[in-house]
Amino acid sequence: MEKVKGKNLLGINGSGRIGKLTLWNHLLTRHFGGIVVNVGRGVGKNTEALMHNIENDSTYGSLTNFLYGHSGKKCEIRIIDSTKSLLEIDGMPVQFLQQARNPREINWAEHNVRLVVDCTGAFLDPTLPADSPRGSLRGHLEAGAEKVIASAPFKIKDSTLKLPADSSMMVYGINHLDFDVNKHHILSAASCTTTGLSHMIKTLLETPETSNILTASMSTIHASTSTQSILDAVPSAGTSDLRKSRSVFNNIIITSTGAAKALEKILPEVQKIGFMADSVRIPTNTASLIILNITFHSPLNEIGEPVVTREFLNQLYKQAAEGPLAGMLEFSEKQNVSADIIGRRAAVVIEGVETHTRTGFMTINQSLLKSFGVELTQDVMIPVCHAKIFGWYDNEFGSYVNMLGKLTEYVDMKM
Repeated sequence: MEKVKGKNLLGINGSGRIGKLTLWNHLLTRHFGGIVVNVGRGVGKNTEALMHNIENDSTYGSLTNFLYGHSGKKCEIRIIDSTKSLLEIDGMPVQFLQQARNPREINWAEHNVRLVVDCTGAFLDPTLPADSPRGSLRGHLEAGAEKVIASAPFKIKDSTLKLPADSSMMVYGINHLDFDVNKHHILSAASCTTTGLSHMIKTLLETPETSNILTASMSTIHASTSTQSILDAVPSAGTSDLRKSRSVFNNIIITSTGAAKALEKILPEVQKIGFMADSVRIPTNTASLIILNITFHSPLNEIGEPVVTREFLNQLYKQAAEGPLAGMLEFSEKQNVSADIIGRRAAVVIEGVETHTRTGFMTINQSLLKSFGVELTQDVMIPVCHAKIFGWYDNEFGSYVNMLGKLTEYVDMKM
């Protein structure tokens, strides 16, 4: 495929939930001149099967409504060359490749693709060489791409290895300005939960009154994903979390999340905080909720009242939403439910009506301080504030794919 109107082409590897919605997102933003999607296998009986998949979505509705709402304008999809699976979608050329599953065999150079978003979830180890038998992210580089962005956190299988110098994990709006076009060739856009959580934490870390965090924990009430079983299934060999093999339709499932660990890569300041995280999977198709419990050393004002209050935190997030994080963090004083979040184009939506704080005093005995070489004549009372902050995020399109798209377009502009 040739460039259109001087714009670069984008490669997408994988056409699952994130791959398909990444295509939709770039049809909406129009940053790229064309898109090449590697499906890696045959689809249905003919090209019309591809069109059917592209046009419809059980969560977000039709592509026409996604792009134009109920304005009456229609998104047109037509076949340009059925032998090459080349379509024109809403005026943009989109070619589908169906031969190769291994990234090094896709031949991005032949299709003039320099930047690839890998949405398969199968290739997440940046230490693996291009010729790794089961494929790797570096295979995209050997196939002609110059940069590749993984739509999930890195997973380095060999614990003795460190993240290579040419690789980095980035979230748009948090640390995307660290991207070095001459250094970074393999990126990870982290996860949906890390994306939302990092925007919640960044605001606190950058405010003097809330930057002294003693400890924090997070639970995400998370919509179901394709890693779960539709019906109860026999766990695969070596599976440690047996609950993911239970029916996603019928259960609330407690499981783990790597969001806290990934957060340390995005915001290194978090490493000094004792951060715990878990996930509770629920039977909905998208829209999730972060419940952040966080404890600060709370300053007092001149009359001995706590500075960090519910009103203080809400005003803090409201200012961030109107200022440095505009378009990324949203503050809401409405009583939302999960359906209200589907499609909301924000990394996170703070549910202001549910922000809560409580300040108490922790007594440190003088004898304890003496063991640390501190001589005092009386016990010390330290004000401590515990806060609970709720943040909604559309874990598929509105939060994750939206922010992944912004990162992708930023990388393209720097190339």
